[in-house]
Parts: sequence; structure tokens; C-alpha cells
Amino acid sequence: MRKWLSIITSLYLFQRTNVIYRCLHFCVHRKLNCVIYLQVFNAKTAELLSHHQVEIQQKFPKEGWVEQDPKEILKSVYECVERTCEKLQQLNIDITNIKAIGVSNQRETTVVWDKITGEPLYNAIVWLDLRTQSTVERLLKRIPGNNKSFFKFRTGLPLSTYFSAVKLRWLLDNVEEIRQAVDNGRAMFGTIDSWLIWCLTGGKNGGVHCTDVTNASRTMLFNIHSLDWDPELCQFFDIPMEILPKVRSSSEIYGLMKSGALTGVPISGCLGDQSAALVGQMCFQDGQAKNTYGTGCFLLCNTGQKSVFSEHGLLTTIAYKLGRDKPVCYALEGSVAIAGAVVRWLRDNLGIVKTSQEIEKLAAEVGTSYGCYFVPAFSGLYAPYWEPSARGIICGLTQFTNKNHIAFAALEAVCFQTREILDAMNKDCGIPLSQLQVDGGMTNNKVLMQLQSDILCIPVVKPSMPETTALGAAMAAGAAEGVGIWSLNPGDLTAVTCERFEPQINPEESEYRYARWKKAVMKSMGWETSEAPSNGDTSIFCSLPLGFFIMSSMVMLIGAKYVSGNDK
Repeated sequence: MRKWLSIITSLYLFQRTNVIYRCLHFCVHRKLNCVIYLQVFNAKTAELLSHHQVEIQQKFPKEGWVEQDPKEILKSVYECVERTCEKLQQLNIDITNIKAIGVSNQRETTVVWDKITGEPLYNAIVWLDLRTQSTVERLLKRIPGNNKSFFKFRTGLPLSTYFSAVKLRWLLDNVEEIRQAVDNGRAMFGTIDSWLIWCLTGGKNGGVHCTDVTNASRTMLFNIHSLDWDPELCQFFDIPMEILPKVRSSSEIYGLMKSGALTGVPISGCLGDQSAALVGQMCFQDGQAKNTYGTGCFLLCNTGQKSVFSEHGLLTTIAYKLGRDKPVCYALEGSVAIAGAVVRWLRDNLGIVKTSQEIEKLAAEVGTSYGCYFVPAFSGLYAPYWEPSARGIICGLTQFTNKNHIAFAALEAVCFQTREILDAMNKDCGIPLSQLQVDGGMTNNKVLMQLQSDILCIPVVKPSMPETTALGAAMAAGAAEGVGIWSLNPGDLTAVTCERFEPQINPEESEYRYARWKKAVMKSMGWETSEAPSNGDTSIFCSLPLGFFIMSSMVMLIGAKYVSGNDK
């Protein structure tokens, strides 16, 4: 997965003709590029009207490192805004009817910038970046019993490379320019939503430094009960609280756009991507769940105003807080690092297909993995294991196995990982899910969706518009106090057209295949350690005893002398 990044960052622009909502969306497109998507919605019908996209480059300076240029992100946002405004004018839509802007972003990606110059002090470190493993291990030694879940009841999270606090700690430890900026009172920290909102509302000339509760809850610095930064957590990570953004609700006016075609339009919605998808899927009732299939896979179950703490490896996170005076709602979340990325890995690394869409055709041709199982633990295993030592394996191969079977196994892997999370969720909530609502780009793969239903043994329900992250941010911004152009009352919400996939295999076969998958998962663990050879030499000779080299050298010298003597 290290070659894949998934930063989903969306700027949703809402506009009214009778109110049109436009969304700007960050997601992985190709191995070296990300795409910002701008999507346009009608506020009354939630219909997608138009879209625009811009590719931006991703950086991989070292193995396991994934970065992005914050300035390029911002520039691409402005470009998408301008181009979309041009397209709307071509559709005879008056852009002065735009009523609000909403931001949705991939939650854990970390940025530090200088509030005086407005310049980023380092590239954004992305959620899947693995450089902080040694930082995690060092911090773990300070926790009683090396307990990764020591802060779980404050943050809902285990100590992991995944979350922003560890990334920020690495930056403070390794980037002198950031240390100096902190010492001089010039540094600002944020996830991508904070960076964009600050820049769009004026930047160094009075920009608003804020985030929302959903993004803050993914930093490991935020107390999900008090809904504020936790002084003890900041002290543990040795992070100065003055560099943190102010935490706001997910639906309120944060500030006004200060430049570009949308100058003067309020920014009034902010949600982390998975929370935005939960809202976009209209999962407002306790027990409703959605699964988003993107680069990774994220299953969230709404637990209402009660924070449920998992005993089976899931995260407790904030689902949303849709207004300053509205209650906060929580969710249980299971995170899978590799979903769509496994398809792109087969395309770009192995060359099995030329396009991602061909995977569906290959898998459909065989309809089985023929006993082949693929565990794509390229960056370790996330929920429910949280095992960084795991690495990807393909097992159960025979001479009969071909690329079609591997393609099928790759799709099955996505479904098996979702099954593991759903099983954990059912145990924690106590009420088995009766159906799974799905969204994200991979849901266009009908073979995958049918496999998911077969492996879960419950129906899978897909909305007609799979990119519900954009819709959720639009809803939050439109519903904000002072905007009020989108009602979130259940009776007012537009019914969504859905496609339904029902299980087509018997539960016994599903259980057999799932048990074999679990066996493969166990084989994938324990491959990677943090210890490296002292001289960096990873050749086969490193494992041979020194005495072997001495004896073999003597034999070679004697042999050479003997041969040279015979030649004379």
C-alpha cells in the first residue's frame, strides 16, 4: 500500500438556482497522482449536476513515506473552483446563487505551516505513511505495560502510526524549521481541512484556524467526551496546545471566502471523509451503518449519543455534530488499509491488467479463487488486529492458479476484511446488522458487491450515486445556522434510489471460505520487525557464520594455488 495514498479532501461548494451544491473531492487516481473532484448537487433533489477534476502529484521520498505538497493542494482547489464556475455559467447557472461551501477531507493527514508567511513548513504527511513506527515504539515504552489502548477511553483510538499526533511528533523531532517556528510562536498545525479553511478565509491576513469535531477526534489529542483538546494528552506527546486549531461543530459558519470567484461565500460545513459519507448515506439512526470502498475501506456504525468502546479492535470516533447547539453523535469504526489499492497494485506492480475495470471481467470469468487467498497487508493490518508486523501474502497457489483466480482472490480479500470488521461490530453493538449500505468508487464493481453480500450473508445496498462523501458535506454546510437551505429532518430528506445485492451462496460455503481466509491472515503476521541489519546488507551471506567465510576462503586459496601449480 505504500505506493498508494489515499488522501480524500473535499471542498464542497453549494449553489442555488434553487440551490446547487458543488463539492470538491480529493482521492487517489493513479500511482503517482491524486485527483481533486468538484461535484455539483441540486439541494432540493440531491442530484449530481456537474463535476470537475484536477490531478496533483504525490511524493514518495523514501520507502514507506507518503507526502503531498499543501501549496499544490490549495492551488488545485482554486483551479477547480474557477473551472467549475465557468461550467456553471455555460449551463446558464448564476454563480451569485452559491450559498455556502463545505469541506470534507481525509482525516489524519498532517500539515504544519507558518502563520506569518503563510508557507507550509514541510510537506503534508499522509495517513498511510509509515515513517512514525519508531516514534510509536518509543512512545509505547512510556505507557504502563506497553498498552496501545491506554488512551482509548479518552480518544477512542489505539496508539498507531495512523493518527495525527504521532505524525506531528515526528515533525517536531525531525524538522528544524518546524521546531524553530514553534519556539517563535509562528507554527500552526492542522489536518487538510484546517489548512484549506485557513487559506480560503484569508490565510496570513486573518484566516480562521479551526477544525471540526470529526477531524479532531482522529488526532489522539482530542477528548471525545469533553469535546476539546486534552492537556494531558498534549503533554504526553509533548505538543504545544497553542499550535492547535479551535474545534467547532461540523455545521456552522466558520468564515467567508476571501478571494476567487466565490469571494464572500460562507464556509459552513466541515466533516472528515468517513463521517461525511455516513451523513450522505443518511445514517442518522442508532445501528445504521455504511461501508466506504476507496483506497482503503471504512465501515462506520452510528451509535447515537452514546460512545461505545470496542472490545474487538474497532475505533470509537465522532460521527458528527451538526450544529453548535446540537448533540454530538458517535460511531464505531473499522478501518481497512487496502481495498481499491489492491486492484491498482495488480495493475501497476504486477501488470495483470491495464485498467482497474478489467479486474471485474477477469474475476467474473472464473467465479472462484480456486483455493487461492490474498491478504493485502502491504502496510500491516488495521482493524481488528492493529498488527504493523503483517505483510501481504498470496497463498493456496497450485499449478492451475492463473491471473483470473488471483483477481478473484483480490476482490474476495476486500470482502473478507469487511466481514472481519462487521463481525467485531456486531459483537460490540449486540445487534447484528440486517443490511450494509455501501458507497465509494469500488461499488461500481458488481462482482465485488455480489461477493460482499455472499460473504456477509446479508443484503448489500448501493445508492445510485456512489460518492456520498460529497453529498454529506453538502448537507452539513447547507443545514448550517445562517444558511438554512438544506433540511436534515428525516421526513424532508430525499429518498435515494438504490441497487440491492442479495446473498446467492449458502451460509456454510461462506463460513468455509471465511475460515480459510482467517488462516491466511495468521500466516501474514510477524513478517516485519523494526530491527535492521547494522550495515544495511540484506544479502544471503549476512545469515552465514563468520567461520564459514574463513574456511571457504582458505579452501579457495589452496585450490587456486593447486590449480596454478598444475598450470606451470
